Amino acid sequence: MSGLKGGRVKDNRLKRDFFARDGITVAKELLGKILVHETKVGTVRGIITEVESYMGENDKGSHTYGGKRTERTEPMYHAGGTSYVYLIYGMYSCMNIAAMTEGIPQAVLLRSVIPADEESGERMIQLRREAAERRKKRESVKIGDTAKAGKTAEIEHKAEAVETVPLSLRKHLADGPGKLCIAMGITKADNDVDMTESSLFYVTEGIEVTPSEIHAAKRIGIDYAEEAADYLWRFYIERG
Repeated sequence: MSGLKGGRVKDNRLKRDFFARDGITVAKELLGKILVHETKVGTVRGIITEVESYMGENDKGSHTYGGKRTERTEPMYHAGGTSYVYLIYGMYSCMNIAAMTEGIPQAVLLRSVIPADEESGERMIQLRREAAERRKKRESVKIGDTAKAGKTAEIEHKAEAVETVPLSLRKHLADGPGKLCIAMGITKADNDVDMTESSLFYVTEGIEVTPSEIHAAKRIGIDYAEEAADYLWRFYIERG
C-alpha cells in the first residue's frame, strides 16, 4: 500500500511510549502516521498531514491554560494517547490526541488527513455525503415554504459535489478539523478513548516523512492568545 505519491505505508500500531513525549515532538512525528477509525460504514484510514501542538497550562492558546481542569478538558490530563474530542460552534467536532503523561495536559490537534487507501476514500465520501444529507434535512425544517425548494437544491448540489469528487482531489475531503471528523466518522462518543488500547480507534505507523518535508506556521483561530498566537506550532507536510 502507498500514499502521498508512492510513500510506502507501514501498519505497526503506535504504543504509549510514542505519545508519552512533549506535544511538539509528538505533533511532528504524527505527520505521515495513519489515524484508524472503525465506523458504521467500515474502517476508515487517514494519513495525517497537518497538526497543531497545544502545550498545556502555560500555553495561552490551550484549553488548559492557567490550570483550567474541567470536565471538558479532563482527557488532556490523561495519559498520552488519549483522545480529546470537543465541539466548536456547537456542531463541529475537533480531534486531538493527548501527549506526555498523566497530569501534564499537552495535546495535538489533528487538522488534516488524506485517505490512506481507495476504500477509505470511498468511505470518507460516504460519511461526508451522509452528513450533508443530515444538514439538508435540518435546513429544510428551518427555512420557509417559499424558499425551501431553492435552498434544498443548493444543499443537494453540495452533497453531490462531495460524492463525485475525483481521486485527484480527495486530499480536500478532510483538510480541516471539522471536515476531518466528519470524513472519519469521529464524534463526541470518541472522546476520552485510550487509543493505545482501543481496537476501534488508534494510530499506526504510516509513510516516512523527512525533516525537510515538515513545515511550521502559526496556529489557526487563536488570535486571542496574545504572544502564543505567534508561536510556530502548526506543522504540515509539503511535498513536490
